[in-house]
Amino acid sequence: MAKPSLTSDAVKGSVAVAERSGAADTKGSINLRIETQTRQLIDEAAALLGKTRTEFMVDSARTLAIDVLLDQRLFVLDAARYHSFVHALDNPTAPGPKLRALLRRKPAWEA
Repeated sequence: MAKPSLTSDAVKGSVAVAERSGAADTKGSINLRIETQTRQLIDEAAALLGKTRTEFMVDSARTLAIDVLLDQRLFVLDAARYHSFVHALDNPTAPGPKLRALLRRKPAWEA
């Protein structure tokens, strides 16, 4: 099975995630144990949007997952800030004594 890849499409602000090249769409299941009040809250929200509980939960989880991933991978800067950012990457400050000491230490996984 091909590995999913994260892609983004800046057109119209849409994002496509986990596209499988050459693989048929497959479905799995996720079983959750939730409190009655939480289930009722989800059902009410889903009903307001005209969705089933499953549609609502999958859409909500997918949206949050995309936000979390993009928050870790994508940030947008105006031209001036972008140039400052690139300049900082291209011209890092010299390591100070604490960083040099840290880099000299043997990692815990090698101890």
